[in-house]
Amino acid sequence: MPRSIHAILKEIYGYDSFRPFQEEIIQASLSARDVVAILPTGAGKSICYQVPALARDGLTLVISPLIALMKDQVDSLVANGVAATFLNSSLDAEEARLRISGLEQGIYKLLYAAPERVMNGGFIDDLRRWGVQAVAVDEAHCVSEWGHDFRPEYRQLAKLREQLPGVPFLALTATATHRVREDLVTQLGLRQPEIFIASFNRPNLTYTILPKAKPVRQVFDFVSARPGEAGIIYLQSRKGTEEMAAALAAEGIPARAYHAGLEPQVRSENQEAFLRDRARVICATVAFGMGIDKPDVRYVIHADLPKNMESYYQETGRAGRDGLPSDCVLLFSKGDFVRNLRFLEEMTDPEAAAIARRQMGQMIDFAESNQCRRRELLGYFGEKWPGDNCGSCDICLSPRETFDASLEAKKFLSCLFRIREKSRFDLGMNHVTEVLTGANTEKIRKWQHDSLSTYGIGKDIPRDDWREIGGQLVRLGYAQISEDTYQTVSLTDAGRAFLRSSEPLLLTRPPRRPEPSSTGKLARSGEIPCDEGLFQRLRELRKRLADERNVPPFVVFGDKTLRYLALRYPLTAAEFLGIPGVGNQKMADFGEVFLAEIAAWLKDHERLSFSEPEPAAPAPPKPMKSEGGVNATAMETVRLFQEGNGIPRIAALRSLTEGTVCSHLAQAVTHGMLDLNPRDFYTEEEEQRIAEAVAGTETGLDQLGPIHQALGGKITYEKLHLYRAFAKRVSRAAEGS
Repeated sequence: MPRSIHAILKEIYGYDSFRPFQEEIIQASLSARDVVAILPTGAGKSICYQVPALARDGLTLVISPLIALMKDQVDSLVANGVAATFLNSSLDAEEARLRISGLEQGIYKLLYAAPERVMNGGFIDDLRRWGVQAVAVDEAHCVSEWGHDFRPEYRQLAKLREQLPGVPFLALTATATHRVREDLVTQLGLRQPEIFIASFNRPNLTYTILPKAKPVRQVFDFVSARPGEAGIIYLQSRKGTEEMAAALAAEGIPARAYHAGLEPQVRSENQEAFLRDRARVICATVAFGMGIDKPDVRYVIHADLPKNMESYYQETGRAGRDGLPSDCVLLFSKGDFVRNLRFLEEMTDPEAAAIARRQMGQMIDFAESNQCRRRELLGYFGEKWPGDNCGSCDICLSPRETFDASLEAKKFLSCLFRIREKSRFDLGMNHVTEVLTGANTEKIRKWQHDSLSTYGIGKDIPRDDWREIGGQLVRLGYAQISEDTYQTVSLTDAGRAFLRSSEPLLLTRPPRRPEPSSTGKLARSGEIPCDEGLFQRLRELRKRLADERNVPPFVVFGDKTLRYLALRYPLTAAEFLGIPGVGNQKMADFGEVFLAEIAAWLKDHERLSFSEPEPAAPAPPKPMKSEGGVNATAMETVRLFQEGNGIPRIAALRSLTEGTVCSHLAQAVTHGMLDLNPRDFYTEEEEQRIAEAVAGTETGLDQLGPIHQALGGKITYEKLHLYRAFAKRVSRAAEGS
């Protein structure tokens, strides 16, 4: 097994370079630091613990919440030639015994297990005996009750941290608010962890929100415009998933339902059908998702309103995990919100109900906003999107027209005033729009609202448009909606002031409800251009090979790798190894058959020419990160250092060890943020000794542990961190020149 992390990345995974923050996270973990990594889905979280597991001696334990997720991860690792296994309830006694025997013999580098098993009986003693050297906690947000997917069994992992005091922990998740991050550090017992927070932006995803109108037909039109692509349809109810799947299947689209009420065997069969491309579409409740490791999901449709922004982000994040362009569509109806509110009445915890109501309100604000979807979504997580147009959401692709709505706004607000004046109470948005459009309903007759001066003054505008206008006035503060289940609308002081003023008011023109055929395919930028005929031929070959091995197709190769094969037409082993996603084991297992397929294609088809795709622009950093990739806590150390504070004082001010302060300064030196002198930290003699030790190790500066040992422990890790930082600075300067 290669020991350099860059060699591991190339030889095992087939990639030439790390994605943002992967290398920093890996280095921190290999330096025996506790680490928290907040990386969006598709950013390569698994690389962050798999590569250090292969670079260090001994076993790495990966704590994973779901059986299906463990199996997919292990299948992919084994396909890459990595000795990995899992222990869970899906194994029979004999298979479990064989795997435990392998662990006793030290043949595995990674072990996947659920938190329940890890904390059960004498498993921790087993881990010590098997030589566990690191622990990775996947889906770490599950440890926090403030997270969107809290799992009480994750709370027990703090005991594991106590029982393995010298073993570094790496906690990984795709979504975590500031409160969740703080909670998971506390609950897992992490010790002064390095915290890395990548941008929450998913540049390959296009976000679209459409008015909900005949959702089954809207979904069918969308799916039928994407033959051969896999997608997830999220619905709130179990009945809804089955009806949607049946409707799509009746139209010839292979679709399956998935929800917690299905028999376990049926649920498992439907999931496998989707993973193995026997079903194009899975229609599911939120029970489906976290355990799904399918990178080629090309679209996610929410046919019902998600309950909160975290869920929406997490669920849309299951599209395009391979980095290829993918679509996220929300069919929005305010009626879904009202139905969700009714469920809150059944909650026995008033505080939890209030939190849920507030979260749903945030989701409504997002859906009704006329601002860039990406900007709004990232803003929820505290990240600022630069500029006004992201170029890949419905608002930015088709900006909505503004118009002088002074008259319409005054009609709406006057109607609120007259309803309150007549009845001494407020009513909901639907009733207000019915009064404005002159409806003849029982409530209007009962409360004599047909006698109001505002009755029927808005007949020329559709009710849906009045609802949109009302929503915009609420967001502007001219009206407000009650927080109770009744959702009544009332006039505010600002609204009264506007009624008395002569100031103009610009609103965004309401979106038109789509015709059945208008939910089609949006233009998607960033696609890898290739020979589409060859790409389909290679997909068929991949499917056959996967079925022979009883694994999902993406375990053989992902879509991105197939598209590069159909772009470059490799004909030799060397050319094949140069394709992203092709490592040594994949070359040995599949190179010959894929090269033969490409050669056979070229006998009957002309070689087409395509431009290589431009590298994706780096995502804008969060305020939590600096422009150089230095994390937030390190930035604070740098600020104090630049103000003239020494290392001991910074450590005291921030309740950190001096070693941690030195590692922060090392980050800043590496990324060119601090111009320091090595002599302030170690002598010329020490520098010479370190250089000799580095030259005598196989891993060079990739790992500090062997260097520290070669020096007999006489030169501290703090000095080694800084030595490596200065060496990287010199190397980067040389490359730049």
